[in-house]
Amino acid sequence: MSDKLSDEEISKDKYFSQISKLSENMIEDHGKDFAMGALVMAAQWIAQNQELRPQEDTQH
Repeated sequence: MSDKLSDEEISKDKYFSQISKLSENMIEDHGKDFAMGALVMAAQWIAQNQELRPQEDTQH
């Protein structure tokens, strides 16, 4: 087994790092329940093939 990461592994690590930072920011700003809920909702949207980006006129 090679110690060198493939391009795909490097790319995936980049995304995991981004998710980690985003999660930390959401927890800091709104708490763990919000962060977990938002990530679960994102997973559900992905599983259902729905668009993740809210409509421009949507406000919360």
